[in-house]
Amino acid sequence: MQNAEIKISEIFYSIQGEGLLAGRPSVFIRLAGCPLRCKFCDTAYAVDSKAGTMMAVEKIVKQIKRYKTDYIVITGGEPMISPNLSGLCKALRNYHITIETAGVKFVPGLKCDLMSISPKLSNAYKNKADRNRYLKIGSLQKLIRNYDYQLKFVIEKEKDIREAEQILKKLKNVGHSKIMLMPQAKTFSEYLKKSFLVARLCRKYGFAFSPRLQIMLWNNKRGK
Repeated sequence: MQNAEIKISEIFYSIQGEGLLAGRPSVFIRLAGCPLRCKFCDTAYAVDSKAGTMMAVEKIVKQIKRYKTDYIVITGGEPMISPNLSGLCKALRNYHITIETAGVKFVPGLKCDLMSISPKLSNAYKNKADRNRYLKIGSLQKLIRNYDYQLKFVIEKEKDIREAEQILKKLKNVGHSKIMLMPQAKTFSEYLKKSFLVARLCRKYGFAFSPRLQIMLWNNKRGK
């Protein structure tokens, strides 16, 4: 993979805002391009692959070495559709790697320590016809079977939990402790308002509450 390149939207150093590793200082590598168009997408600038910049993998590794952390988050966009993802992961093999994905595509053999999967509920898409594009049970099952993982469901309204449960019933061997709920929000005020609902659902169903520190601390400011 010498001289390999991959399309980058941005690289920045912050703390992981969500999931089991929330609060961990991490370098975020945001890849450009996504096949989905979620209604609540907070990184619309990374959706179009043409908006990204080709960058040599060795240059990415060199840039990351500036930061005092062993944790890398490969995010998007949708990283799993990116050519040379495997090469990037291999080049970063000495780091702990989290890949954030919607779970719409399975890629085997990646050097990935945590597959952070956020299956899309109907609150993400505009009409029912989009369901088959936004939710791929087969791909989700393969990701769960082949990688250490967490499942994060974005909750906007109380009815969303029923849809999340329907998805979980279709999946086999899902660890209950790996399931998380998090509020759908783009601003701190939205986050605070919906957190009470999500906390109540977590207590009722026994799922973990995933914070969204990037909203709590920086109101979802880019590069934070």
